[in-house]
Amino acid sequence: MSFADKRVILTGGSGGLGALTAAALTHDGADVAVMSRKSGPGRARHIRTDLATPDGIAEACRIVAREEPDILINMAGVQFFGPAETQPLDDLCGGYNVNLVAPVALCNACLPAMRRRNAGQIVNIGSILGSIGCAHFASYSSAKAGLRAYSEALRRELVGTAIALTFVAPRAVRTRMVTRELEAYAELVGMNIDPPEKVAARIVDAIKHRDKDVYIGLPERIFVGVNAVLPRLLDVAVAGRDRRARTLFASAHAPEVHNQLNERSS
Repeated sequence: MSFADKRVILTGGSGGLGALTAAALTHDGADVAVMSRKSGPGRARHIRTDLATPDGIAEACRIVAREEPDILINMAGVQFFGPAETQPLDDLCGGYNVNLVAPVALCNACLPAMRRRNAGQIVNIGSILGSIGCAHFASYSSAKAGLRAYSEALRRELVGTAIALTFVAPRAVRTRMVTRELEAYAELVGMNIDPPEKVAARIVDAIKHRDKDVYIGLPERIFVGVNAVLPRLLDVAVAGRDRRARTLFASAHAPEVHNQLNERSS
């Protein structure tokens, strides 16, 4: 598929993964508009939005309905890292708004025009953690699991149309979301972190080929399959890792990692 003259709206494109994706699409001829709280580098148009609030989501939906994009890319995300009970309520609600409510609402907002034209593509950027619930990422994992289920259900609803739905699930990506605390966690448990250039290229390729489901990284793709069929087996496999991770929060000298709500730099 050619991106020439395609109208694209991309959420969360002010830096990192999103900026690279927007730049690649713009280079290939797309008319890209980035929705984010802050403007980012590159030639894409910027639309200021705050997807953490109901009012911000409603305004973003009005813009999407008016713009009638050929391609909608839901990439914005926030991540809470720490024991579930330490997440403040405001952060919990804001996280679910950004990670789940906003992408679902924006999909719904772009569908009437896509159905009228019988053309278009929706791209939802999830996470490997949406298929493997990960200790200390409970709200993020559950929100991404919801986005994965919504994408699957909507794809089935769109059978018989020419509207494509692409779901991409990266593993950790080296953006601003990878704080010093997450670096310590990754080193402790052996978590892989991919360069954003590699992931952005895979996302653009998935859009170009209108792929359905893309899971990035080994052995994570294997773990996704195991967790779907034998989740208790994976419980045993990751138990030691999760116990080691608790030391990050138990130590009196540990950083305040349980209060880290980080905007995805994508």
